[in-house]
Amino acid sequence: MADGSDTTLTADKTAEQAPNGLVAGIKSFAAGHGGAKAVIEYVGKRGARIVLVGSDGVWADQFADGTDVARQACATAGVTVENAWERELMDQMRPSNDLWRSMARRTMSR
Repeated sequence: MADGSDTTLTADKTAEQAPNGLVAGIKSFAAGHGGAKAVIEYVGKRGARIVLVGSDGVWADQFADGTDVARQACATAGVTVENAWERELMDQMRPSNDLWRSMARRTMSR
């Protein structure tokens, strides 16, 4: 056995439950936008980013402690998780005017 192998972490599926606030936020977004799909992105120590794309093209994001928690939260909320950014999903996204303005400010400030 190599040094440190006795400290290997094992995943306990019953211990990691999605926080109620995260599930409620996902449900609320989906209800307000005619349904939603999600893409989960691993963001290192921070955990996982859940990008929600509503049926109306509006999008938002939420953060979870890990990808397993994010997947469980989406499943509990009844939102389909896409495995990757498919073209159809990206074409459906419609950035808000506020987002366009914030991106313009960032570009002009460089």
